[in-house]
Amino acid sequence: MQVFRGIDELASCRNGYVSIGNFDGVHRAHQSMIGVLTRLAAQEPAPAVIFTFDPHPIALLRPGQSPPPLTTTERKLELLDKAGVDAAVVYPTDQALLNLSPREFFDRIVLQALNVRGLVEGPNFFFGHDRAGNIDMLREFCAGAGRQLEIVPPVTVGDHLVSSTEIRRLIADGRVREAGELLGYAYRVSGTVVRGAERGRTIGFPTANLEGIRTVLPRDGVYAARVRVGEQWYAAGVNLGPSPTFVDQERKFEAHLDGYAGDLYGSRLIVELVDRLRDTVRFDGVESLKQQLVIDLERARAVVSLANPTGRR
Repeated sequence: MQVFRGIDELASCRNGYVSIGNFDGVHRAHQSMIGVLTRLAAQEPAPAVIFTFDPHPIALLRPGQSPPPLTTTERKLELLDKAGVDAAVVYPTDQALLNLSPREFFDRIVLQALNVRGLVEGPNFFFGHDRAGNIDMLREFCAGAGRQLEIVPPVTVGDHLVSSTEIRRLIADGRVREAGELLGYAYRVSGTVVRGAERGRTIGFPTANLEGIRTVLPRDGVYAARVRVGEQWYAAGVNLGPSPTFVDQERKFEAHLDGYAGDLYGSRLIVELVDRLRDTVRFDGVESLKQQLVIDLERARAVVSLANPTGRR
């Protein structure tokens, strides 16, 4: 997949089919849109192009109020590539873009920069200054310019309408398994291993303490997870929150990797949160905590094994 950081030199992206949006999470609804996009593109043939933004427009419109993302830009591009997209334009969001009226956005971006054959969008697509342009306006603009517009219906999973907002809500509530069902894959975070108090090592349960996580985190608790070290995956128990047994109120992200004994300091780890196991609680002492950690790790192994029947560690 080709990646462009702006709208200059887009010759290989022009005259294709395009979907415009934030695509945070590249979840099942996004995947449905991309399926239509790539099918239309393959029929011509023509390039299948995603036009997305970095940073999220809210970061400029309402500084400090932008919700934590589900994916970093790097992870988003990885997922788009996996979905079969030919090219991604990551537009560096600026005030000039946000000031464009819907008509100006359509003329300058859709027609002049991309010269699209057609657009593929969801029914709740908004564009232009103050999100004044909606799907009805886009339909009118496309018809006037002789460009195709495909509107992909919403996607539901169980009782949930799939959206980045709903997935973010589920994760924040600790419901990572349900969030994974809406995403179409286990929710993933990544961070750098730093030195902690090393209490886990002294009680026989060494943990990797992660910092620098840039995506949304679930509420405090203990989670079953998979952790990737290099190309190898390990079942893991993750504790997110304070350590009340040690009277430590600092919120930490700690992962105990089943069967791993190496030095991870300074490494950047990928963690897939599979399911929530329990709340964070205070134990009477270290022995009670150790007994519970054994139970937690056994449950984490079982959960990860069921979620991953191919046996990937």
